[in-house]
Order: sequence, then C-alpha cells, then structure tokens
Amino acid sequence: MDISRWQHELREVIRAPGELLEKVGLQAEKLALSTPVSDSFPLKAPLSYLKRIRAGVADDPLLRQILPLADEDRDVAGYRTDPLDEITHTTTPGLIRKYPGRVLLITTSVCAIHCRYCFRRHYPYNENSPSRENWTAALDTIRNDSSIYEVILSGGDPLSLSDEKLDTLIQQLETIPHVRWLRIHTRIPVVLPSRMTDKLLQTITRSRFKLTMVIHANHPHEIENEVIETLQRLHQSGMQLLNQSVLLKGVNDQAPVLAELSHRLYTNHVLPYYLHMLDPVAGAAHFEVAEDQARDIHKQLQATLPGYLVPKLVRELPGESSKTLLG
Repeated sequence: MDISRWQHELREVIRAPGELLEKVGLQAEKLALSTPVSDSFPLKAPLSYLKRIRAGVADDPLLRQILPLADEDRDVAGYRTDPLDEITHTTTPGLIRKYPGRVLLITTSVCAIHCRYCFRRHYPYNENSPSRENWTAALDTIRNDSSIYEVILSGGDPLSLSDEKLDTLIQQLETIPHVRWLRIHTRIPVVLPSRMTDKLLQTITRSRFKLTMVIHANHPHEIENEVIETLQRLHQSGMQLLNQSVLLKGVNDQAPVLAELSHRLYTNHVLPYYLHMLDPVAGAAHFEVAEDQARDIHKQLQATLPGYLVPKLVRELPGESSKTLLG
C-alpha cells in the first residue's frame, strides 16, 4: 500500500520529550518536565510543527503548547477530567448534544498533535469509540430527530480519518434530509498541512452541505509557509473558514500577539471566531489566564482591530444552552 506524505509524517511524529528538546536545541535537565504515572496523554508532535519553533528558546509559545511540563502533575482545585460535563450530554455513544439544532459527532480519538491544554485529554474514547456500531447508532439518533440541522465533526481530529472513512461518513449524513449544514472542527490544516490533499478537499466539498471549517490556531507563528498555502486552497474550494483560539498563559496572553494572529488569519481568508477561556481540565491549570486580564486583553483588541477581526471572548459552562460571552 502506498503511503502518502501526510501518513508518513504521522508515523514520524515526535513522542519523546528528550528527542523534542534535542531537535529545538534545548537541554532536558534545564527544564522541569512532567513525570506522569501513565502515558494516557503522551507527547505527540509532527516535525512540520517543530520547524516553526525557535531553536534554543525555552518559552517559545509553540513549544509551550506541546511540551509536557511538571506543572501538569499538580492537582488543582476545580480542574477535573470532564470539565464540560460532556459525558452527561452523551445520550448515544460518540454523539454529544448541548445546543439546540446541533450535534457533535466524535469521529476518532486520533489527533495529529497533542495540545497540553486539550479539554478532551481525559475523554473516555474507549466507551465512545467511533466504531461502525456507534456510528450507526449516532446516525440513527440524528435521523430520528428532525430538529437537528447541523452536524459537527470532531474528535480527536476528524481529518485524521482516511479519505475513504470520511467519504463514507459524509455520504451517510447526506441521506438525512433535515441535516443541511456540516461543520468540521480541526487543527490539522495548522499542524499538518500536508494532510489537506486535493483528494481530501474533493471528499469534503462535493457534498450538498453548507460547509464550515473551524480551524484552531493560537499564535501567529503557526500561520506560516505551507499553512498559508493550505488556507488559500481551502478558501478557493468555497468553504467558510473560521478560527477559534484558546487564551493561554505564556502563549498568547498579550493583545499585540492576538492582533497579529487576527491579521494573519484574515489575510488568508479566515475570520477570527472565538477566543476561549481555558476549560478547567486536569493537567492544564498552568495555562490559566485570569478573567479580569482576559477582559482587558479583549478591550485592547477592540480598540486596535476592526470589529470583524475581534474574536468573541467566551467561556463554556456546563449546562448552559450557549457559550457565555465575556467581552
């Protein structure tokens, strides 16, 4: 079987902190790294992402997003394994429903990169695995509820699925007449742009759905070179492109950084959508930005950027019927 470039890159991802630090010119003994009891959420980063990390800079904002630090090992009050109570909202395995008219389908447990702040880093994928049986049950649930007009593909990262599996899933969704919109939440165009092949674009754009792709970039240094070319191609395919970021201490908690990110996104046809407050997931407390500081940063963005480039500052609260606006 021929292995495409993106599949090869996934096989060659960096998984050892020592190897990662060696590639970016840092010494492990000079950093306080995590020593987890288990490897339930190990380091994972593709080489294409590492190339954007500045060599020898321990606090590089891209490195900080992927390097497991000792801070992760602390128990912090209020930080838990299911910060958004997603299991409560899972009535069918792999299908999460929190908001009217929309459902989120867990398509896979696989991501191209492991972001240390991920709110699903403890998600029980084993019980909600995207097996054939679970997909059938989830699709039946959607089919039997005519109030559902939008399906959101998530994961893991839905674009880590093979073209064939993704095509099959989209075709099955197309048979449900009341589903009109399809949304894909993905970090892959930013962290593994080689995945965005012509075949993949044909697979996701030839359906009848109004298609929106929500990418995930946190820092302007992520939007470079091949990523820019990829975003241009996605735009030319006709889909709506949005971006959501997470406000992260030591990564993007400065208004000029976020303003530059908005500029780079819009230059490449992506509208800033959400700026999320950190979800309180166990192991990520060291990324927290205080709400007062977040509001101040957002005010600075409003004073600097045109309104359409200012992302909505939001917090997701369990049980609420929508995201809570803070700006």
